[in-house]
Amino acid sequence: MNASTPSPVSATALVFVEQRGGRLAAAALETLAAAQAQAAAAGFALEAAILGNAAETEAAVRALDACALARIWRVQHPRLAPYVAEAWLVAAGALLRKTNPAWIFFIHSYQTRDFAPRLADRAGRVLIGDVIALRREGEQLVCTRPMYQGKLAAEFVATLPPPLFLSLQIGAFSADNLQRAAAPAPVEILEPEIGEPKVRAGEPYQEARQAVDLSKAEKIVAVGRGIREAKNLDLARELAERLGAELAASRPICDNGWLPMDRQVGSSGQTVAPRLYLALGISGAIQHLVGMKASRLIAAVNKDAAAPIFEIADIGAVGDLFEIVPALISILQQQG
Repeated sequence: MNASTPSPVSATALVFVEQRGGRLAAAALETLAAAQAQAAAAGFALEAAILGNAAETEAAVRALDACALARIWRVQHPRLAPYVAEAWLVAAGALLRKTNPAWIFFIHSYQTRDFAPRLADRAGRVLIGDVIALRREGEQLVCTRPMYQGKLAAEFVATLPPPLFLSLQIGAFSADNLQRAAAPAPVEILEPEIGEPKVRAGEPYQEARQAVDLSKAEKIVAVGRGIREAKNLDLARELAERLGAELAASRPICDNGWLPMDRQVGSSGQTVAPRLYLALGISGAIQHLVGMKASRLIAAVNKDAAAPIFEIADIGAVGDLFEIVPALISILQQQG
């Protein structure tokens, strides 16, 4: 796909499903679910693409067997593993020329940030990255993404004709609504010609290992400015222990050194999606919400009835957390 020789787009959306060693990236199903919803609303067919060597694509495609997809592309070549941007640009470009999708979805990963902007540029487009929400406005897809380190959320609409390139923030969308299929999707293999890359692959990037991986927590009790001072954390800690939950916090708590940084939830911390997220004294700034809004059940305690956290909370209590939390602890004690 090249800006100088445009091709008419098809009524198709395409998701690049990231994998490593044949295992799908953790956020792959989140991205697929979000793309499914938007494609269905637009009347588009949804296809998925897996790039890698033959062994990797064969293993990864099995994990997508149950997903409702019009087609799965195995884009394979020995030079696609390990990842090298130059080779992936050639392979992804070959697939886009063959399929001409209207919308192209990526996980907003380090790998995507490396090659996807260049892929979009080769098509004469830009990548709308780190998208945290999607909605339809007529025929247009409105993309919301954080700005200025999460201090603002801005809405973007593509003014150029399709294709539209966008990457979705990890944890911003839920995989719970992923549509399943009774039969596996048809699979096609594309083996692009890829020359010898000019660069060699180094060790794959790995994020620093967290002392606490909140993304795996089933329940989280999170505290914000309403906790007032560090010594009051003991109250939240006791509630978390009674619930069998991890203790987490908004950024100001960690910035003050009251809890370690690996306990921070939000755009500059960890992204979580537990079964229960209990927010104590958290107002609900956008940079915090993007890190936890995919939680299945959000409960909030705040003395300010107008706090933004109540806009996304499933259960809310307006009041003093220093009265409500001891009452909750007492109830849990009685229940044993």
